[in-house]
This record gives sequence, C-alpha cells and structure tokens, in this order.
Amino acid sequence: MSEVERVHILRLTEEGKSSADDVVVTEFALTIVLNNQELVTLLCSPKNLDYLTVGFLLSQGLIKEGDDIKKIMVDEKRGIAKVETKEAVDISVRPVLASSGARGAVSSSIQKVGADTKVKLSASQIFSLMEDFVQRSRLFRSTGGVHSAALCNTESILLFSEDIGRHNAIDKIFGECILTDIPTDGRILVTSGRVSSEILLKAAKRNIPLLISKSAPTDLGV
Repeated sequence: MSEVERVHILRLTEEGKSSADDVVVTEFALTIVLNNQELVTLLCSPKNLDYLTVGFLLSQGLIKEGDDIKKIMVDEKRGIAKVETKEAVDISVRPVLASSGARGAVSSSIQKVGADTKVKLSASQIFSLMEDFVQRSRLFRSTGGVHSAALCNTESILLFSEDIGRHNAIDKIFGECILTDIPTDGRILVTSGRVSSEILLKAAKRNIPLLISKSAPTDLGV
C-alpha cells in the first residue's frame, strides 16, 4: 500500500488561486490481535507494520524481547496484525490512545527508570545528526504530514522511520531492533515530535541515554 495518495487541491497564494495535484499521507487503521484477543487499533502509516506491532507491544510492556514472540502475521488487506507469544500475556489493562497519539497514563515508575551513559556529543555532532535526519524525511518534505524517528550512534544514523504518529515512528525503530537483533543500549534517539514524559520513558526503557528533538518538551518531560 502506498504511503501517499494523490488529490486535487485549490492552492491559494498571494498571487491568487490555482488548481493543482498534490499528495497527502495515507492514514491506515491497523488492529493488533494478541493471542487471539483484540488489543488495540492504531492509526498509522502503512509501512513496516510488523516493526510497528512489535515496537508497540514492547513499549506497552506486553513483551520484553523478540524471543517472547512465537509467531507474527500481518494482513495488510484486512488491516490486522496477529501475534502469538510463547507465554500467556495479561492484557486486562488495555492501552488508551489519546487524540494526540499519547498512550496510557503516566507510570509511577517514571522516576525509577534511567539509562546509564558515558556517551558524549559535541554541539557540532548534534547539528550534524539533525541535518542528516531532516534530509531523510522524504515523506515530510512531500506532504508535511508525518513524524520521523532515528536510532543513531555518535557519528551517523543507523535506522530511520516515518509515520503519521510520533509514537508510531519510534515504535517502528524499536520493533526493527527487536526483529533484527540491533542493540539500543548506549545509542541516541532522534525524533521530530515533542518530548513528553512518555517519549522519555520509552527511550529509557531501551537504555537509550540521549534524546534529540527539534520540538519542545513538556514540563514532566523536563
């Protein structure tokens, strides 16, 4: 499925109005079924849905590592991702999705989770990573309708993803790491979205000590 759809628009500028064709991002509904129980429906971009599914389960604490998964099957036509785990999973407390893309309530463990680090970045390295990050945002440049996320070391971007949701973009990174055995310890996370407490907690749980964003933090994020 394409990540964009072509539409006919009326463009208004200081010079006047004109008709044109343009592209908008595709909004896709993905229902995750865990051990034959419907868990949640995510609104997302229709790419790397297996990474998104695994990353979401990881971020929600429903799995801890790739070995927890017995089988995963994604049916793009029906918009369903089915996951079987080796052990039973308690999903009695289901995630809540807010309109902003935030998920769930603030955990009392937020003060207890942290990432040990000896990683250091200079200002010039930060700007270099962000410049590369922005240049890779192909969908954003063409549509202005997505968020981006990247996993980096101090020199370069290792993994990059785009999605209509800032949480989804990060979860796709973590899902790819789980499914392809890429370590996150001591890495750097770059995001286009605001830095909320949930985003920080998500990164800290993967032992990522540094987070870079071109957007503002919330007070709890600080």
